[in-house]
Order: sequence, then structure tokens, then C-alpha cells
Amino acid sequence: MSLVYPSFLWALGALAFPIIIHLFNFRKTTRIYFSNTRLLKQVKEETTQKRRLKQYLILASRLLFLFFLVMAFAQPFLPAKEEITGKQNMVIYVDNSFSMASPVAEKTRALDEAVRMAQNIVDLFPASTPFQLITNDFSPSSNSFRTRTEITDLLSQVKLSAVSRSASEILHRIREKQATIFWLSDFQKSTFGELTKSDSSLQIRLVPLTLEKYSNVFVDSVYLENQFAIGGEKNTLKVRLYNSGKKNVEGLVTKLSINGVQAAAASVNIAPNSITEVPFDIGSGLKGYNKAVITFSDFPISFDNEFFFTLNYTTKLNIIEIKSSAVPTYVEKVFGNKDVFAFRSFSTANLNYSLLANADLVVVSGIDRIEEALTTAINSYKKNFGVMLFVPGLQPDAGSYQKLLSIPITKSPPGELAELDKPDFQNPFFANVFEDKNSTIAMPHANRNIDWGADRSAILKFKNSQPFLSQFGKTYILASPLEKDFTDFFNNALFVPVMYRMAASGKRTGQTLYYSLTSSSITLASDSLLREEPVKLVDDREIIPSQRKVNSQLLLELPKDVLSPGFYKVTNKSDTIGLLAFDPDKNESLLGQMTGDEAKAALGGRNNISVFKANSPGTFSIEIKERYLGKPLWKYAIVLALIFLLAEVLLIRFLK
Repeated sequence: MSLVYPSFLWALGALAFPIIIHLFNFRKTTRIYFSNTRLLKQVKEETTQKRRLKQYLILASRLLFLFFLVMAFAQPFLPAKEEITGKQNMVIYVDNSFSMASPVAEKTRALDEAVRMAQNIVDLFPASTPFQLITNDFSPSSNSFRTRTEITDLLSQVKLSAVSRSASEILHRIREKQATIFWLSDFQKSTFGELTKSDSSLQIRLVPLTLEKYSNVFVDSVYLENQFAIGGEKNTLKVRLYNSGKKNVEGLVTKLSINGVQAAAASVNIAPNSITEVPFDIGSGLKGYNKAVITFSDFPISFDNEFFFTLNYTTKLNIIEIKSSAVPTYVEKVFGNKDVFAFRSFSTANLNYSLLANADLVVVSGIDRIEEALTTAINSYKKNFGVMLFVPGLQPDAGSYQKLLSIPITKSPPGELAELDKPDFQNPFFANVFEDKNSTIAMPHANRNIDWGADRSAILKFKNSQPFLSQFGKTYILASPLEKDFTDFFNNALFVPVMYRMAASGKRTGQTLYYSLTSSSITLASDSLLREEPVKLVDDREIIPSQRKVNSQLLLELPKDVLSPGFYKVTNKSDTIGLLAFDPDKNESLLGQMTGDEAKAALGGRNNISVFKANSPGTFSIEIKERYLGKPLWKYAIVLALIFLLAEVLLIRFLK
């Protein structure tokens, strides 16, 4: 213990006055004469001991009153654990990720508490102390040290950020060595990152904010049941909702909106620490770029109550037809929708083999004999998971067909047109094709021109179980040429959905519905881009990300410090070439916390790391002052002085 004004201890000499008064009784006595004093002597002997005890207690109270009164003026204090110097560099990190929107007390956000604590730190140190304020945004203002006034102004501007930072990212951001770091955070387990040892030259002060224990529901993921649907086909959206709390969530109304219009709603029950999958039907007819949002009301943690994703039906499928002549075919007609397909037809004489690499579906149609060069090119295409539809010619060469298809092929003898059997509705190939699976379907007729044996899993077959359309891996084989003498399949209602489904199976990847704000880059097709114009991301502002072309793809490096949750148009000059949806990192919604001691251990557990125990700005202010200014004790001295003064009064008044 130390004293601010030790010279006041000279006043302790005043303690002699009560002692002198006690030793010398200055009151004048009065003599009274009695005829018999025997009774008085007995009373005097009985009361003397009580009187002496009372005098001793009063003396002790007076001495202690004077002692603590003198000590109050001397202002005792416990010395500070750490010394304050004006030359000390102070770094304040305020975690402003979305999880800091969670309450730490009734109606008080963790971020607001952290900002108030940071202000206490700034106010404590001398005005000449250089400060650096770092938030998850890693803004340019956090690159240098600033004055107290500038830091106070920056603290007033701190807002929630969609960016999550791991501990290693934060330590890497602090370039100044020999600095003291105040780390104000909720220390989420899900975002802290891997264990990392801090630099021993840094003095790290961890200030954990303890969040209130609430259940939190958030969207874990969304996906389409048929991710290869084309042209706005009917589909089902699956939404996975996760309840990270320890209580049941019942009757959570979850809504799906598309282009600002509510499309569906469902009431959901979710067990603790579990996922529930909610299906929403998406009707046919959607075209172009569509903005979709999943919303629900989960109070009080509401930063993750919206989930953004896109339904884009603008990507065209590349279809290449290879035929024997330049005469138009039924294949060209069925893939003639230019909004859905990029169709090109070549005769065997003018085919550019290099185009096969980018094709989603190659249709070999009506060629009697397959040349060796074409066989080699198509087999190379199939090795890269390419999809092929093979339609035989009028005069098939079974040997060349067999080399291309890698299955035994024979020429079928001439026959008559026969009706096909109804399709197997349980076959995944026909999923979402038929509205009413019990309805009567008019089936096409056909006459087989080639044969490859029995196939119980054929997509379409004759009533005698012989295959008409079979699938072998990524290769589809039709038994008849698309000619009137061999089939009327091209005029049947099944023709378009079957051809579309084969084309859809050739999509190399399904559409990406959304991206996380933690994504470092995304890839877009660059076929129609103007080289001299950069691609921009546009919402209520324009962002030009770093970009470069890799083969036929455009790689965009995402500036996650700038992006926020929501939708962004991808534009090239005046054209909109895409629509992207971004959502916060779902790890932000997992609110499990590390204790201060656990965070210290994760950072290496060295002596240069200490933990503040305070959990509110008021208690933090007291704790930080005790650590850097010491603990003043004069208030306690005043209280004790008043207690002993009161004790003296009570002893005189009531102790007889």
C-alpha cells in the first residue's frame, strides 16, 4: 500500500489527546456526606468494572476515528500492476462482426458495450498516447496511430460488419511491435480459427463480452432438388434450418419471396441443436434473373433472419449436332429456343473438333458410317464427362458404331412400326416431367434400325421390352433414325421433355444459388465479355473487383471488406451478364463462446497475455483503473472513520 500525501501522517499525533483525556479525569468532584456508606461501597464495586469497559471502548472508537480520518486525507492506495506512459502505443481491436449484435444485457448489444469499453480505455491514458483502432473492416483508417480525439470520433462511427476475422488475421494486421493490445470480442469458437501463438513482444489484454444465452435459428443452406433444371422448369427448393439453441422452436413461420412477391410459406418446428429441411415448390415459368429471399422472425438475435439467393435461368446450354448433310433435322427444331440453347449444327465435312470441348451435349444424328477421326474426337470428349446422344443413320454400319459406342451393335431386320410402352415414372430421368402420373399418355411408334440387346433399365422401350432409348453412362442411344419411315417420336409429346432432359444432364455444374461473404473469388463465363471493359458488381454502388481471364472463364477476386449481404448485378459496359447473392458466414450464427482463459490458451498462454474479468462498461472501468492507476482506499477510510464515530455516540448514549 502507498500514500498520495504521506505528510498527513504527522496528524496522527492527535491520537494523544483522547489518551490524555482518558488518563486524567478533569471533571470536578462533589463531596456528599452519608450516615452509612456500606451500601454505596457495594454499588461502587459493582459498577466500576462496567464503567472502565465503557471508557476503554469509547477510547478505542475515538482513536480509530481519528486514525482513519487522518488516513483518508493521506489517500492510501494499492499500487498499479502496470505503469502508464505517454509514449506507450495502444492498439484497440473492436470485434464488429454480426454476432456482436447479440444482446449482453436487456436491449444492449455486445457491440455497444464494446465501444463504451474502448472509450474507457481511451479516456484513461494520457492525451499524448498514440492509439490505433482496428475493426473487422480493416479500413484504411486503421493503418496508422491517431490522437485521442481522432480515435473518439472513429469509435462513434463503428457499425456492424459482415466480415468475420480469425485470430491469426487480427494478429497479422497489427504491424506495430512493442504495443499493448486491448482485444474486445465475444470470442466465438466458430470464427476464432486455428490455435495460433502470438508475438511475445505484444502485450495482449483480452476483454471477453459474455452474450446472453438465447436460441438462434439460421439458414444452414438452400439447394434445388433438380439443380440441372433448364428453362424455368418446375422444381423444389430445399431449405435447411438449423436451431443452435437448447430449446425447441415451434411454429416458426418461414417465407419464400421471389422478386419481392411472397411465393410460399411454412410453419416449422425445430428440435434443439438439429436441422430441419423445409421444401418449397417453385412453379414453372421463371425466366432470366430472379431474386429470392428466405425470411423468418427469430427474436432477439435477428441479424441472420434473412437469406439471399438467386434463381438464374439465363445460362444457355451448348448443343452441337453432327450430321451427314446440311439438311435441317428435328434435332435442330427441338433445340431452337435461343433463350435456353446455343445450338450449332455441322456436317461431318466441316466440323471443328475443338468446339466439342465446350459442348454440354453432342448429338450424332443420321450418319451411316462413323469415320475414325470423328470416333477419336468424340471418345476424347466423352472421357471429359461429355454427354452424347447417338441417332443411327438409315444404312447403319454396325462396326463403326461399335467403336464409337463401345457396346455390341447389330443392324435390326426390317419390321413394322410398333407402339412404345408407357415410361417408368419411378425412373429418375422422368422426375418432375409429368404433372399427373396416372393420366393416359399417347405413346409414339417406332421401327428399330439397330439393336444392342436386352436393357431392363431402358428409358423408353417397346411393349416386348426391347429398348428404344437407353443410357450407358453419359451416352444415350436411340434405336431408330428420326425419320418418318422409322418413327413418329419427333411428333410425340414426349419428344421435347426427353430431349431437354438429356441436354440438362450435360450441364457441367448446377447453378450457384448464393455465395458466402468469406469467399475469396468466384468464376464466371467470359464468352460474351468486352475485353476493354471491366466487369462491375452493382447494387446501390459500383464495385470493380480485381479480375483476370483463365481460359474461357473470368476469375473475380472478391473485396469482402466492401461487400455486404444482398444482391449484386454483374455488368459489363451496359449489359447485365449475371446476378449474384451474398450471405454472411454461417459460422457467425453459431454463438458458442470461448472463455477468456480458453482464448488466452489458444493464443499461446504466455505471461504477455492477461484477461479482464469485467463484463460491463462500469465494472470494466473500475478494473482497468485498478490495473493502470492502482486501487484508491481513501473512500474506505472515510467509511470506517464514520463507523467508529457512530460507535462512540452509541456507546455514550446507550451503554450504562
